[in-house]
Order: sequence, then structure tokens, then C-alpha cells
Amino acid sequence: MAMILPGSCIGILGGGQLGRMLAQAAQTLGYRVHVYEPQADCPAGAVANREVNAPYTDTEALREFVRNCDVVTYEFENIPAEPLRQIESENLTQLYPHWRVLEVCQNRLREKTWLKNNGIPHARFCAVAVDGDVAAAISEVGLPCVVKTADFGYDGKGQLKVKDEAGVKEAVKQFAGQRAVVERFINFQCELSVVVARSSNGECRTFPVAENIHTNHILDFSIVPARVAVGICEQAEAIGQDIANKLDVVGLVAVELFLTTEGELLVNELAPRPHNSGHYTLDSCWVSQFEQHVRAVCGLPLGDPAQRSPAVMVNILGDSWFESDGKTRRLPHWPAVLKHAGAKLHLYGKAEARVGRKMGHFTVSADAVDTALAHAQDLKALL
Repeated sequence: MAMILPGSCIGILGGGQLGRMLAQAAQTLGYRVHVYEPQADCPAGAVANREVNAPYTDTEALREFVRNCDVVTYEFENIPAEPLRQIESENLTQLYPHWRVLEVCQNRLREKTWLKNNGIPHARFCAVAVDGDVAAAISEVGLPCVVKTADFGYDGKGQLKVKDEAGVKEAVKQFAGQRAVVERFINFQCELSVVVARSSNGECRTFPVAENIHTNHILDFSIVPARVAVGICEQAEAIGQDIANKLDVVGLVAVELFLTTEGELLVNELAPRPHNSGHYTLDSCWVSQFEQHVRAVCGLPLGDPAQRSPAVMVNILGDSWFESDGKTRRLPHWPAVLKHAGAKLHLYGKAEARVGRKMGHFTVSADAVDTALAHAQDLKALL
């Protein structure tokens, strides 16, 4: 692909916080940014040169949007793939990552099947059709297991852990009439992720592996470098690059993995975009995941993803705007973070705080990862 140079226009499909930080990175490099998002006044639209509000299924509005962009990318994978397939086939603009990547990653069954067909280590699974037998699939995989909707799941939504016969009955009831995937439950030491950038000429650059701690299925802390053996990190990076190459990604792909109690790495999920666990790169690496994504989709040389210092990223949820009863509103104690020399605060400009909603994050850098984690835990408590 020919380089799309600064001064050109980048279109972003999706108006959330990932689109916001992607737009900011693009503008720092001198690009104009247009955002396409169904909901008005979105976080990304607030910092873009232009915001277009229309459904993703409005093909005409989408066509008009992309005609004004030199390249188009997306900030989350819950965008219907078919309109993007049409746009790419009509050569209205350049779309990266390709619509086929989106189609694989937005559906758990297609994703698991792709991993299996391409020899990527993953948990044992069984597919359930719309009118399929959930109980039979659970029996085939074995207990304990996790039943997940095939389409559009994130942050633990659309899934149920099944441990016993009562759980089997609940799963049969909850997933009746839905396409689903039954996965063997994995006993793991920790959860890891790796963000890989790949350009159109096949150049790959891998960010340091993050160790992720989740609370109620939502990412709470990302610890980088991960507190695992160097060999495990090297293996995770190799798996990530293998996936990026076999998927033919142009842009980023984030790979979430389990490190099992037996020391095996298994891929859990893929995301063809910047990732929550990669936010630490804004303050800790020579190039952020957002700038790297811009570089990749524009055909520019990829930057150095090396980490300048150990860091811990902490998600700030809407819970911080409420007392412990979840109803009485208050303001988070921002000065606690702002006065800390090693901390950087990032808020997403969302109009309304809700319990469980991602409102921002902060990153703490230090000379040692354990020091950064201790400071991050203290600051989170003060918020």
C-alpha cells in the first residue's frame, strides 16, 4: 500500500474511548479525523474534526462517510461486517483491518473455529446451533465449563459458568434459541495479553506482555511487564505474531491468553483494535498502541514499542462517582492521582457515570513493577 501521509483524513468507525484516544494520536501526527457513530456527542466525536451520526447499517450514510476519508479503521468489533464488506468491495476507500478480520473476531464460534483451523492453542469447545442441544454440548466438553453467546460479547456479558447439574439447567434455559459456544473451563495461574501491530508489508512489532487482573469480568489492573517467566512472555509474543500474520491484520490485534496451572498458554479472545490492556503504552512506551495503529493503517514505519519503565494501568469505573450504596453520588478524589509524581490520569469525557461503565484510567510508572502496583492500589483506594 502507498503511504497515507499526515494531512490526510482518517475515518474511525465507533465513537467510544478507544476511538477518542486513536483520534488524539492521529491528530498529534497531523491527520484530520472523522468519526462515524450512531450516538451523538460521543467521546471520540468530541475531539474529532467531524462527527457523523447514523446507524452502521445505513449503507448510504456509510458510503458518504468513507468517500471523505483516505483510510478507515474501527475502534471496536461490534460493527456489522456486511456493510464494511460492501464498502471494501466497491473500493471507496482503504479499510484496515480488513472486514474479514472483523467478521472472525466479532463472533466467538468463528473465532474459536479459526484458532482451531490455524493450529493456535485454545480451550476445548463445542458449538451450539440456534436450535441446538446445549446440554449435549456441555456433556461433550465436560464440567466445569463456560457457555457463551456466539455473537457480540464483552466484559463477561453473555456468558455463564456451569459447575453442576443445576448450572446445566440454567444454561439450557438462558441460551435457548441462541447460537452459543461451550468451552472447557480453564484453571489458570493468571491472564495475559499481548498487543501486536502489523503493517501491510508484514512487519510486526509486539508490545510488552501485560498481566491482567479482572474484577466482575471487567479489567481492573494491567501489570507490565507481566510477573511471569521471560520464556512465557516470548511464547505469548510469538503466538500473537503468528495470529497477526495468519489473520493478515493491518493495524493492531490484541490477544488475550490464559497461563494454565500446567504452564500452558491458551488463547482466549482476539480483538482487532487497540485494547484496554494496552492503555499503559500511552505513558510507558516509546510509541503508544494508538499511534502504532495509526502508523500501521497509514503504511508508515512502525514505532519502537519498547517499555521505558514498569507500569500498572487501573481502570476507573463509574462506581467511583458513587458511595458504597451504589446510589449516592459523589465526585472521585482526583487530586490523589494528580499529585502523585508517577501517575497519569486519562478521562474519556463521557457525559454520565454509571456503575460498571469505563470512565477513564490512570497509569502509574515506577522503577520496579511491584512498586508501581503498590502505588496503583493505594491510589485506587483513595479514588
